Amino acid sequence: MSQNFMEKIQDSGTCFFALSTNIHVSMYQMFKHLAQVLVSSKHNMMSTSVNASRLIGKVAVVTASTEGIGFAIAKRLSAEGASVVISSRKESNVKKAVDTLQKEGHKHISGVVCHVSKKEDRLNLFDHAEKQFGGIDILVSNAAVNPVTGPVIECPENAWDKIFDVNVKSTFLLTQEVLPYMRKRKGGSIVYVSSIGGLAPFKLLGAYSVSKTALLGLTKAVAQDLADENIRVNCLAPGITKTKFAAALYETEEAHEMAVSVVPMGRLAVPDEMGGIVAFLCSNDASYITGEVLVAAGGMQSRL
Repeated sequence: MSQNFMEKIQDSGTCFFALSTNIHVSMYQMFKHLAQVLVSSKHNMMSTSVNASRLIGKVAVVTASTEGIGFAIAKRLSAEGASVVISSRKESNVKKAVDTLQKEGHKHISGVVCHVSKKEDRLNLFDHAEKQFGGIDILVSNAAVNPVTGPVIECPENAWDKIFDVNVKSTFLLTQEVLPYMRKRKGGSIVYVSSIGGLAPFKLLGAYSVSKTALLGLTKAVAQDLADENIRVNCLAPGITKTKFAAALYETEEAHEMAVSVVPMGRLAVPDEMGGIVAFLCSNDASYITGEVLVAAGGMQSRL
C-alpha cells in the first residue's frame, strides 16, 4: 500500500474516533440533561402535590399550632387551600407564627390566643374562625401537655389531672363545641393528634401515654356518633418526631441513638411529614375514612 493511502486511513480513523468521541459526549450531555429534567419534574410534582388545592373553600382550626407538629399541620392545610386559624396560649407565639406564614405567602391565615382548658377561650376560638372566614369545616386538636416524666404508677395526682384535663377532656369539649359550626356546613372533619405512645407506652412518659391511648377510644366513639351527619373523625399517631416538645427523647446523643434504635426506618420523623397526613384525612381523598387511627412512626410496633 502506498504511504498516501495509509495516511488517508489513519486520517479516517482519527476522524472516526473524534466523531465517536463527540457522539459519546453528546449522548452523555443528553442523558445528563434528561436526568436533570426528571429530577426537576419530580420536585415539581412534589410541589404540585403540596399545593394540590384540595382544601380550597375549607376553614380549619388547629390548636397548639405555633410550633412543631401543630405548626406543620397548619402550614400544610393552608398550602392545600384552606383558610387556617392558628392558636396557642401565648399571644407572642401566635403573632410570630402568623407573621411567618404570611411572609411565606400564606394569605388566609389568622391567629388567636386559646388555652384549651378554658371554656371562654375555646368558644372565642370558634367564634373568631367564623367571623374571620365564615365558618368551620376542619378541627385539628393538637394541644397536649406533659408536666411529669417517669412510670405511670408514680404520677402525682395533680400532674395526672393536668395531663387528662388538657390532652383528653379539652379535646372532647372542643369536639362538642365545634359541632354547631360544622352542622351549619352540613359536614366536617375532625382529627385528634395522639401518639405512638398511645399504642406502645413510653415508660418515661407513662401518664402522657395513657392520655394518648384515651384519644384512640374517643376517636372510635365520636366517629360512630357523628358518621350520619357527614362529620368524619380520625386520629393521627405520630412516632418520635423532632420537636421541642419531644426533645427529651432525642436531645442527647445517647437518647437519640436509643430512640432511633427502635425505629425500623432508622431515623426520627420531622413535623412536615405529619402535615401531609392530616391534610389527606381532612380532604375528600379520605371521604370514606372515619374512626381510624393512622400511625406514622417509621415502622415502630403499634399494637395495643
